[in-house]
Amino acid sequence: MGRVRTTMGAAALGLVVAGVPGVARAAGAVPQPLPTYRAADGAKPVEGKPSSADAPELVAGNVYADKLGPGDRVYRLVLKPDQSNVYVSAVVRPGPGAKISSGDGIEVEVMTTTGRSCPGSRGHAGFGYDAVPISAVGVRWGVEDHDCAPGGVYYVKVTRTSAKGSDQGDWPLELRVQREPGRGPGGPTAAPSAWPSGAATLPGTEAAVRSGGTGFNDARALSAGVWRDELRPGQTRWYRVPLDWGRQLGLGAELSAATLTRSSGSAAGGLAVSLYSPYRGLVSYKDTFYDGKQAGVILEKTPPVAYENRFSSDKDVEHASIAGWYYVAVTMGEKVAEFTEDATPVPMTLRVDVTGTPGKAPAYKEALAAGGFGVGAEDLAAAKEGLTAPEAADAAGNAAVMRVVAVAGFGTGTVLLLVLGGWTLLGRRGRGATSA
Repeated sequence: MGRVRTTMGAAALGLVVAGVPGVARAAGAVPQPLPTYRAADGAKPVEGKPSSADAPELVAGNVYADKLGPGDRVYRLVLKPDQSNVYVSAVVRPGPGAKISSGDGIEVEVMTTTGRSCPGSRGHAGFGYDAVPISAVGVRWGVEDHDCAPGGVYYVKVTRTSAKGSDQGDWPLELRVQREPGRGPGGPTAAPSAWPSGAATLPGTEAAVRSGGTGFNDARALSAGVWRDELRPGQTRWYRVPLDWGRQLGLGAELSAATLTRSSGSAAGGLAVSLYSPYRGLVSYKDTFYDGKQAGVILEKTPPVAYENRFSSDKDVEHASIAGWYYVAVTMGEKVAEFTEDATPVPMTLRVDVTGTPGKAPAYKEALAAGGFGVGAEDLAAAKEGLTAPEAADAAGNAAVMRVVAVAGFGTGTVLLLVLGGWTLLGRRGRGATSA
């Protein structure tokens, strides 16, 4: 726990530098550039091809970095006949101020070598009002889809659609391949007939400061509670919440008053909230107008996380189908800058409620953790302390080093005591012989 507190102390210092609610700023200050998306550590460079010819291979467990312009990019998967599900997420990051239209977006599709799309494999994501990072997921179902269950070669096609008047440049593309192990016999095969729904009852306690990250890779961990951050026009803050089997998430975000530069104004999509699954699939989305005075969004309460949710035709239910980190993106619309002081961040409150009785995981053939799924004690600790994934990894690495040092220190101390004890015994024996 000592190392974790040290990490959070550094994080808290970062909050002061980056700015937190209550920090004074000079009136009329020049707005600084917004923080950019933090790419995944260790991402492997890859170059997708416009067709399957010479398509580079993607391997489960890895993250890849590419660029994507309008059109198609194709990649290759070589999969085992082990009934595993493989998720390929594609995150595109438009440049600052990139022009988009409502029809722009990305699609990810898993295909056989004959060019046939695997049933249920296709995922799509479109833009709202702002050019923010978006994620779409293609899936190869190993148990649920017999057509694409056999092992062998498959192709992943990532398509970016872009209207004629939209930005036509290449955007950074992050690909992540995750593998969910096959499950044992007797698992669920049908969607739940009913689940405990209803509006979330959000907490009203005093807010604690938690500064969100720039994307999936440095999202700030949250547990149930009330959290305070701040946003500037065009900015998105990212968070993550661990949801175990059987658990439900209630979520609400509020923007308070901004510093107005004119008497009236309003931005459609001035406040937008997106919720993503552990494999970066969109679970739910909601936005609202913001007039510089007050705005709030409350997402529908998620269904309890359950394996069988993937069989549902309701997209809000389908993606709440595996335990792990669920990601929250909160955006203040860029147009808010037209009637507010851009350089002065606006306080944002995030209310998080986690309910439901933890359930039992399905009988998987292998551990979920290798694929980046599941919720363990270390995840719950990270949520309590508010650690990003890089901070949690650093804390775990330092804890491991301390354990080695402690063991080594214990061993060295033991040897030293034995040596000293031996000398003492020899001394006593020597003195005894002399006395005789």
